[in-house]
Amino acid sequence: MTKRTTRRIFAGPAIFGAWAGDLALGWGMRPRIAVPCRYLAFVAAANLVWETVQLPLYTIWREGSPYDLAVAVVHCTGGDVLIATVSLTLAWALVGGRAWPARRYGLVAAVAIVLGVVYTVFSERYNVGVRATWDYSDLMPMVPFLGVGLSPVAQWIAIPIAGFLWAGRAIAGVESKSRRDT
Repeated sequence: MTKRTTRRIFAGPAIFGAWAGDLALGWGMRPRIAVPCRYLAFVAAANLVWETVQLPLYTIWREGSPYDLAVAVVHCTGGDVLIATVSLTLAWALVGGRAWPARRYGLVAAVAIVLGVVYTVFSERYNVGVRATWDYSDLMPMVPFLGVGLSPVAQWIAIPIAGFLWAGRAIAGVESKSRRDT
């Protein structure tokens, strides 16, 4: 290998120039990748906490063993991450376009949140009312016109909003860096 080839591979300006904007994200990724990754990481962590804290609102809290509770939290958190992934993907495909997340960030977030809430209402009604997979304890506040628990609905409003706000910081970091560079 010649010096020129070595220099091109390890120190070529094209290599470093292509990644310069990515370093501002702190993850070494472009916003198109960093935003969904940040969002889903936030959603996973926040749902793990939420699922644990809301356990007393379900009958498994009184009836289940510690193992049952742990399995329920892990299972439900995994389901939450799956719902968030599918909701974000559908919203991105439906209204995001190629420019997302730089453009239409709020619209994609709003559609993803609506999709998550709609699926959650369906899932709660189906799993509590039809399949009887789980049941609410007397502590669960209910949403009367929907016939589902308030906690899962609030979960699918609060966590995605916070997640999209946090994930959006990846875009702000790149935009502020590009303004400083010009």
